[in-house]
Amino acid sequence: MSQSSVSPLPSSPQTHPSRSFRVAIFGFGTVGSSVARILVESAPAGLHLTHIVNRDIARKRVDWIPSDVTWSEDPESILSSANGPEIIVELAGGLEPAGTWIRQALTAGKSVVTANKKLIAFHGLELERLASDHGAHLLFGAAVAGGIPVIPGLEHGLAGDRVERIEGILNGTCNFILSKMELGADYATVLKEAQQLGYAEADPTEDVGGFDARAKLSILIRLALRAQVHPEEIETCPITDVTAIDFSYANDLKCTIRQIARAERVDGQLAATVRPMLVPLSSPLAWSHSTENMVVTTGHYGGDVIFSGHGAGGHPTAVAVVSDLIGLVQGSCRIAIPSSPAKISTELEVPHYIRFLVSDRPGIVAAIAGALARENINLNAILQKPGYPLDHLPFVITVEPCRTSALKRALNEIAQLPALLEKPLDLQILEK
Repeated sequence: MSQSSVSPLPSSPQTHPSRSFRVAIFGFGTVGSSVARILVESAPAGLHLTHIVNRDIARKRVDWIPSDVTWSEDPESILSSANGPEIIVELAGGLEPAGTWIRQALTAGKSVVTANKKLIAFHGLELERLASDHGAHLLFGAAVAGGIPVIPGLEHGLAGDRVERIEGILNGTCNFILSKMELGADYATVLKEAQQLGYAEADPTEDVGGFDARAKLSILIRLALRAQVHPEEIETCPITDVTAIDFSYANDLKCTIRQIARAERVDGQLAATVRPMLVPLSSPLAWSHSTENMVVTTGHYGGDVIFSGHGAGGHPTAVAVVSDLIGLVQGSCRIAIPSSPAKISTELEVPHYIRFLVSDRPGIVAAIAGALARENINLNAILQKPGYPLDHLPFVITVEPCRTSALKRALNEIAQLPALLEKPLDLQILEK
């Protein structure tokens, strides 16, 4: 199909679109059906839903979709049709076949709106170049933080600042689990509840292992810190090792625990990580509960900016998708933010919370303190709650800000102590 057969989208802003653009939704799941619902009920000017593409359409078909909408299980026929949709909304997720669909659409001059964070994280630059080469547009405002306008905010609202740090809660599943554990629930019970509610997959590894948030963070790094990084270079730690005792100790330290995605420039290097962290109760990030997301940017000129709201769910994410669609037909365009390749460092100088589980015997604290001292790491506090058996005793040491590499060396030495019953849990403490 030639590019000339596709009617171009407007290149300059216009209040009332002069014509209606045909829209196809690829993927009629939770988000796809919500996008269709908004397009049908609100009928935004300039947008006409014409196609829905999904496997097993007999199971997906609903009676509230207008009769003139074509249901199809054949994406190829929709993408290759000369009189087909001008805009493709890709909501199937994953790298394939979504990547093939988007490449084919962009090559044909069709514009694409997607919420596919994994595809944008791994192949976003390539797809943006493809769109530019063929006179198409690629928008992905829903790829990070669902219905929260973080990406438009970075591209338009903060383009004039020099963002130096970005941190946030980017995974609603983990936030749901950890905020429930904060109230006393155990991990296994809350995970099962999250799965029953549809917040977590049968295999929750992508969420609880930090990989979902890692993909989103890599997108934010490119837009906020203007650095191109491969998602797999970002260090991740799972939330699965966090237990009730950690929330109890965190409360004593006037903190809670959240999965934090964090990136900043330190001494000319880019440091980034996704991991559970202790968050001071005074921090806005501690106020985020259930499936809420929150992103805090720190700019050189503008200071802190907070984005907060519902980061998951069909309707909030659909709002971001439809907002991109409206922007397209109104002639709005993304601001081209320059970025350059960068290497990720794990070297941060922050305080740490370290929880040990030991079979108590004389000299344990002295041995731990000695290993830390040899790396020039200063202890801040030692916390030990009463009521635990001496042969299964949890206690916590907090340390003053230290380099990540130095603490890893110390913990490797400490791990050899015969009194330890399991590997120490190391959590960074988010500074105020």
